[in-house]
Amino acid sequence: MTKLTVVSVSILLIASVMLSNNSMAATWAVDNSQDLQQQLTQARIGDTIILKSGRYQGNVEIQKSLTIKGEDGAVIDAKGLGSAITIKANDVTIEGLRIENWGGDLYERDAGILVMEHSSNIKIMHNDLQGDGFGVRADHSEQLLIGYNQIHGNPQLHVLDRGDGVHLNRVQQAVVEANHIEHVRDGVYIESSKGSLVTNNQFYHQQYGIHYMYSEHDEAYGNHSENVSGGYAVMSSKFVYLHHNRAESATEYGVLLNITNGARIEFNVLRNVHNPQGQEALGNQGRAMFIYGALDNEIRGNEFALSDIGIAMAMGGEKNRIYENNFINNLTQVKYVGDELLLQWSQQGRGNYWSSYMGWDHTQDGIGDQSYQPNDSMDKLFWRYPEAKFLMNSPVVSLLRWVESQMTVFTATGIKDDFPLMQPTQINQVVESTTSVSELAYEH
Repeated sequence: MTKLTVVSVSILLIASVMLSNNSMAATWAVDNSQDLQQQLTQARIGDTIILKSGRYQGNVEIQKSLTIKGEDGAVIDAKGLGSAITIKANDVTIEGLRIENWGGDLYERDAGILVMEHSSNIKIMHNDLQGDGFGVRADHSEQLLIGYNQIHGNPQLHVLDRGDGVHLNRVQQAVVEANHIEHVRDGVYIESSKGSLVTNNQFYHQQYGIHYMYSEHDEAYGNHSENVSGGYAVMSSKFVYLHHNRAESATEYGVLLNITNGARIEFNVLRNVHNPQGQEALGNQGRAMFIYGALDNEIRGNEFALSDIGIAMAMGGEKNRIYENNFINNLTQVKYVGDELLLQWSQQGRGNYWSSYMGWDHTQDGIGDQSYQPNDSMDKLFWRYPEAKFLMNSPVVSLLRWVESQMTVFTATGIKDDFPLMQPTQINQVVESTTSVSELAYEH
């Protein structure tokens, strides 16, 4: 037998073994906790375990590449201790289960489903989770798909004592899609991670819908946050693409950019951001967008509407490109407290739409004939010295404002838009994902 023939036979034998192993994958059905534990021990890699209707003891550990599916009525109950399911393997799918009553110790990472370090290709689909700690938590892992789940926290707990709906720490290429998440701390919390895609989720009654920390090259679109403290928080991160999301009925802000650069914030609708206890002197009014120490970001095509403040900017947030946005009927369109005398909010001859702009367009080119300043130097004075607020409506201040508006001898300060748009920008409804995680080709 020639050397080539020996090699060919060896390849055929290896292929036969691989096919044989795949064909040996089996499906097992269980109907009680004891049988479930036994099958978790005896099952081979690639097997499927089906949980029939009934209640199963929690603290389940999965240490092999398996699929766990629940029939209608299958419940895993952790009895208030630890994590209900812990995954310690690659290529694991959890689908169709009701998972409840796991522990609430956030320091110990108690979760409905806990994905342990160095796990990959994990799919968590179509589950209903309800408990005190994290809904799904993953650390130092990659290629996760968390989709079409219902995740409910405990509304009786203070918001900061709850776990996050989905908590990703040092996770690469995660997809979080079409989940309904409520009464948690943050809907999706992403820390020190890269390449995540968060899309078409619904967030209610929590601190932040999506919260990025020390993360990069992430994308989020199609999400809806309502009755939250903040819609979308991007902190100490870079190259985040946040587009076509909605936030409404928030108390702190719709979008926060904090010490972040290279972000694109586009075509988001941020409405009704109002803090009932907000005070100008305390600086805690509702802000459709708050920019704090964030540089080199592009902010365009967004709607900032019906809020206490449209955009608030402070502490080094000047170097951003802000244009083609709609500022509609905010109590204060812009609040800028900083050291720059004048900031131009327009790009290549196109500014923003301001519902408070009273200018004309004699040239009929869609651009106002006069520049627009949403605030004057008196506004800036009162923001810096709120104790002088009682003078705001005095005849002297009214006179100074009139003189400033009439006399070019006064140097313009604050935000200036030299090309105000006469009509609102149409929010583009076409969503195009650009992040590499869209290439993961998960089967739903």
